[in-house]
Order: sequence, then C-alpha cells, then structure tokens
Amino acid sequence: MSDAIVLQCSQLTKRYVQGDLDVAVLKGVDLSIRAGQRLAIMGASGSGKSTLLHLLGGLEKPTSGTVILDGFDLNNIGAGKLGQLRNRSLGFIYQFHHLLGEFSLIENVAMPLLIGGLPVKEAQRQAIELLQRVGLGHRIQHKPGELSGGERQRAAVARALINKPKCVLADEPTGNLDSKTADQIYKLMLELNQELQVSFLVVTHDPELAGRMDHVLHMEDGVIVT
Repeated sequence: MSDAIVLQCSQLTKRYVQGDLDVAVLKGVDLSIRAGQRLAIMGASGSGKSTLLHLLGGLEKPTSGTVILDGFDLNNIGAGKLGQLRNRSLGFIYQFHHLLGEFSLIENVAMPLLIGGLPVKEAQRQAIELLQRVGLGHRIQHKPGELSGGERQRAAVARALINKPKCVLADEPTGNLDSKTADQIYKLMLELNQELQVSFLVVTHDPELAGRMDHVLHMEDGVIVT
C-alpha cells in the first residue's frame, strides 16, 4: 500500500432543504484514502454513509467542504471534465448491479472504455480478459437477465475495474446476495485489490465484509466517530 492519497474530503457537509424541511445529513466529514487501501464504513441507516459515497464520487455536490480526487478539486472543474475524471479514476459497485439489460456482459463491461474513447476491438478484448478473471469467460454474450445474482454482481465488479481506477466506491456490494455468493464476492474484491492496487471504500452493514478491510470507520448522525 502506497502513501499516495487518491481520494480525500475535508469538512464535507450536506444539507437537504425543501420548504420548511432542513435536514443536515453530513456535518463536517474528513477522510483520506491511500492507494491500495481498503476502508469500510459502517453505521445505522440514515447515518449518512451513502450520501458520503455520492459526494466522494461526484454524483452530488456538497453544501460545503472539498473533495479531491486524483489531485483535482471536484468543486473547481466543469461537468465535462468531472465526467472524464470519474470515468478514469473511479469505479462504482452498488447493491443492485445496475447492468444494462439490453446489452451483453461484454458490452456492459466494455462500456466505460468505449466512453473513454478506446476502439471497440480493444475495449472488448480487455472486457473479455477481465470477465475471464472473474470467472465469467463462458458468459460474455449472455445478457444480465440470463445470469444468477452472483454472476451479475461479479460482472458489476468487472465493470467497476475495467478502467483500472484509482478507487472503487462500493455501496452494500453484497447486500442482495446469499452468504456463499457474498463470500465469493469478498474474495474477488480482495484479490483484485492486491493484484491491481485499486483502493476500495465500502459502505456495508455486513461485519464479515468489513472485517476483511484494512480499517473500519463508523458513522453516526452525519459524522465519522471512529
């Protein structure tokens, strides 16, 4: 694990205001993730975990504070540059795979490379290689609806890693899986973390998954308490 910081935030706050409703979801969060590091964030529902992940991933803007991704302040770059940076430097894994049902696995996994401008043949070659790595080489032409839940989630892991991002943000990546399949996903994520030196920031309620990370942070009422 390197000392280089790939993703960090400082005094991050997020408020949602609508009419008389004013809810402070994040209340000044500081966090740094180093290259190759594995961090878990645990906490009760409503503590701010997923909101923090959305802000770190540039999916929402903070009310105040800064997010620095791969040396860039997300507050100070335009939408086009932000999209390019997210595509290049981040991978995302969700509880529900979010694969596109009308496309085959190879098309789903290759899509971030195609968005980044890579020629189709090379994008598909890299997608096949990574799908083979996650045990889906025999499924590349299948569509998500033809796969089991575990296979879909392994494909989602492959898609998150296809661009060799600096950091993967995972929101309950095993929350929809049985314990045996979840264990396969744990092992796959750890293997790819070690092999590719990709950082993982994982929001989870699963103590088994959290226990396999380097550090476990706990959120309560919009702040990190440990």
